[in-house]
Amino acid sequence: MIDHYEKLCEAVIAIAKSAGHFIKQESEDFNSDRIEYKGVNDMVSYVDKTAEKMIIEALTKLMPESGFIAEEGTSNKKSDQLNWIVDPLDGTTNFIHGIPTYAVSIALEEKNELVLGVVYEINRDECFYAWRDSDAFLNGKKIKVSDHTELKNTLIATGFPYFDFKRQDAFMELFKEVMQKSHGLRRIGAASVDLVYTACGRFDAYFEYNLKPWDIAAGLFIVKQAGGEVFDFDGGNEALKKCDIVATNGKVSKELNQIIHSHFK
Repeated sequence: MIDHYEKLCEAVIAIAKSAGHFIKQESEDFNSDRIEYKGVNDMVSYVDKTAEKMIIEALTKLMPESGFIAEEGTSNKKSDQLNWIVDPLDGTTNFIHGIPTYAVSIALEEKNELVLGVVYEINRDECFYAWRDSDAFLNGKKIKVSDHTELKNTLIATGFPYFDFKRQDAFMELFKEVMQKSHGLRRIGAASVDLVYTACGRFDAYFEYNLKPWDIAAGLFIVKQAGGEVFDFDGGNEALKKCDIVATNGKVSKELNQIIHSHFK
């Protein structure tokens, strides 16, 4: 067991910010010709890869015994005890197109339990973080989820699938119902940002499928530490494993879950 989660979190924040500063610098003259395709609509650039190498090298120095679950596969090292879950640039499509919403996301899993999360939203210079048994914070200030108790008073975040389109029709029907029963839907294009915005009360809830563990691990943990709830589309606690996720302020969970379940039975 780790002795000092808070000190460890401080070190991870510094690592995330260092990678974020590199990404921001590269964004100023990024050449979109320098992108690769990992799959349909799944893009990566030298910026993602370089940032991940920076993060993994720094985390390895910090905790040599740890393993990694990282988006770009910079390290294949795994551990039975401690694994970092890393997305060096969540929101790559935004970055490539010059849309200024993307983040560095780093989580730590200890014996299959999330114990630390850091999300650094680069262009707003906002760092969200939490560690085991702590509150959740934004740039040193405590944050918590919103107080809205009815869906009709909420603003909801979501994302659009870029593969597995066989579920798209059901998803669009879900959009229609949620739009009609809330203040509206927002699509930012970075799951980690959607989650931390839910953690600090900007959004009241967020849902999406077709995700990967590195997209959601840190943000999921921060939502919980901010007093929110996280579950999968079946209402269970396997969001990180299934990678379909619903995160809420804990007060509209039942109402939103019923709607989602009616479209994804």
